[in-house]
Order: sequence, then structure tokens, then C-alpha cells
Amino acid sequence: MTFTKEGLIQNGGLAAAACGLLFILVQMLHPAEVLTAVTTLRWAVVHGLTLLMAILGLLGVTSVYMHQAERTGWSGFLGFLLLFTWLILVAAFTFVETFILPLLVAQDPHFVGAFLGIFGGQPGGMKLGPLAAVGPLSGVLYMLGAGLLGITTLRAALLPRRAGALLVIAALSPLAVSFLPHPVQRIAAVPMGVSLIWLGLALWRGRQQLDTTPLNRQSAAL
Repeated sequence: MTFTKEGLIQNGGLAAAACGLLFILVQMLHPAEVLTAVTTLRWAVVHGLTLLMAILGLLGVTSVYMHQAERTGWSGFLGFLLLFTWLILVAAFTFVETFILPLLVAQDPHFVGAFLGIFGGQPGGMKLGPLAAVGPLSGVLYMLGAGLLGITTLRAALLPRRAGALLVIAALSPLAVSFLPHPVQRIAAVPMGVSLIWLGLALWRGRQQLDTTPLNRQSAAL
């Protein structure tokens, strides 16, 4: 088999689209973040899908960035790096929620409850040290990463600009719903999911429209 950069990027588009679809799906199916839910089949399925989403997202976001890296500069790289780091955090914590927390519910329910509170908006009584800061850090990485990647996608004009604009909306969505209960805040995932599906399908289909205006200007100057 022969692998090319372009082919890998296009196939990475499928990973981005699948990530976006799963991102929306897991928000719709996510159980309440309470002790009684941790040992259920629904918890295992949803968090298994979330782990898969994060892995696909790492591939998909990398493909989106690589496709337009030459036009996005340092701001594009920073946006990619922040979003990539957010996905690593999601994968790491989801692994714990999927495979470790169910084993600890009976032995140490206080720790499990406190751990669930990191992202569930209801911190437990146990002090988790630096782990407690992961929730706010994750939010910052998500918003800054999505915002920068969206803006640079708009400027690069190699992928659908509306999808880039939707990434910017996704970055602001958590702020817009911050006053709502945590389960309802999950609707903020929809713009991100739709944007990743859009960008991923654009890469996979190979129908990107290159904005050649700067090149035309350079040719005219010569």
C-alpha cells in the first residue's frame, strides 16, 4: 500500500467527522454523574464511545490542521495544540471513568463522588489537589483551542468557512449556557460536533476550494 500526505489527511477527515458525530451522541446519551450510574451498562457504553471519540478527534483535528498549516501560522498551531491537549485530557479522564471508577465505587465512594464532581459541577467533600483544577483547565483549552482553530480556518480559506465560523460559535457556547444546569449545558457540544462533521467530510470528499486571491496578487506584482 502507498501512503501519501494528502491521502492520510483526507482519511483523517473521516476520523474528524466520526468524532463530531460521537461528540453529539454521547451528550444525548450521557447518564447522570452520580454514584449509582457508574456501574451501569449505560455508563460503560457512553464512556467507551467517549474514549473512541477522543482518539478519533486526535486524528481528525491533526488532519484539519495539517491541511491548512501553511496558511494558519503560529495562531493555527496554537489552536491545534490547545484542542489536541484537551482531547488528551478527555481520553485520560474517560479511561479512568470507564475502567477504574466502577471498581472503586464500593471501596471508596467518597473518592468516586469527588472525581465525578470535577466535571459534573458538584464537587465532593474530598480534596483532590491538582486534579480539581482539571475541570476549569479543560474548559479553557476547549474554548481557546476551538476559537483559534475556527478563526484560522476562516482566514486560511481552504476549508468551508461556515464550518470555521461554527467552531468559533462552539468556543463561545459554553459561556452562553453556563447559567444552566450541568446536564443541560451539554447542548453546547452541538456546534462543535456539527463543525467537525462538516470539516471532516470536506477533507474526505476532497472538495476544498482554494482561495487563490493572494496568489493572483503576487502573480500580478511579478
